[in-house]
Amino acid sequence: MKKIMVLKLQSLYKRYIEIQVLLTKKDVIINNKKFSALSREFLKLSRICKYFINWKLIKKDIISLKELLHDSEMYELAYNDLKNSYIKKKKIEKKIKFLLIPIDPNDKNGCIIEIHAATGGDEASIFAGDLFRMYSRYAELNSWNINIMHVQHSVKGGFKEIIFKIIGYGACGKLKFESGGHRVQRIPKTESQGRLHTSTCTVAVMPIVKQSKLLNILPNDLKIDTFRASGAGGQHVNTTDSAIRITHIPTGIVAECQDERSQHKNKAKALSILSARVYNAKILKKNKKKAFLRKNLLGTGERSDRNRTYNFPQNRVTDHRINLNLYCLNDILAGNMDLLIQPIIQEYHADILLNISK
Repeated sequence: MKKIMVLKLQSLYKRYIEIQVLLTKKDVIINNKKFSALSREFLKLSRICKYFINWKLIKKDIISLKELLHDSEMYELAYNDLKNSYIKKKKIEKKIKFLLIPIDPNDKNGCIIEIHAATGGDEASIFAGDLFRMYSRYAELNSWNINIMHVQHSVKGGFKEIIFKIIGYGACGKLKFESGGHRVQRIPKTESQGRLHTSTCTVAVMPIVKQSKLLNILPNDLKIDTFRASGAGGQHVNTTDSAIRITHIPTGIVAECQDERSQHKNKAKALSILSARVYNAKILKKNKKKAFLRKNLLGTGERSDRNRTYNFPQNRVTDHRINLNLYCLNDILAGNMDLLIQPIIQEYHADILLNISK
């Protein structure tokens, strides 16, 4: 391990011993709040410190075994033990590196995903439908549930916009790297001359967080407008002002909903989407400050983020952030997304560790 990492581990071990002493003191024991906080911190540090202690012991063993290599009678035994010690050391270092990666508290949560058709007209809307099916199938494979919050259909198929929740443990941790621009290259069915058409969609992934953790959005900070719903919907459409548009005045973030017949239900859905967007904007602002230190693999959900290209003629998916090319487009669209997600997670963890090393 690099010297800077060893120094980091020594610092954590020092804190671990310090907490161990504090937890025996009477004034800490009688203070429930302080005792609970220190106990949680102690538990968090105990695992990594246990590995660090083992790592130091193995390192000492390696030094001793290297000295035994000079003894001709002990050489063979020492050589085999040394070989096994190096294997153990490598395994422990791998576990330590993983434990050094800071845990994102939102990773275990579900998420809200927004897909918007961007450039390419009807083809972009059809592609938005393809992306929704891909995420739906991936959710099914992981035994997660899907709840559609808002949808705006396209005349030729697919969606101009669709917002949905994926509810399940770890959904946000796996899908947070999907935010950004997604580009499709294929020959549309309506194209008589067989020309390749390029369309784009934007995807935004936002964590579902507990109400207590959401920003306190004051009623005075909201501007609420009602308007008549548009689109398919029979006699109800354009007869009542049931559609809702909510603007968060301090940030200018807007959310609207017209899916339900009830104005009250549309308002509740729009407020839920708005809360998630405001919270996500805060996270993105925080991440932007750290972006100069490492690759920005966590997209913003903006069109300018070109995450991925789906090339149908070549059966290829390219993730531009990590220069990954996979020639199994149909498998990925069928929900086998771990082929893309796992390499990105590995690269993300490697970037964080590199940042710690610096």
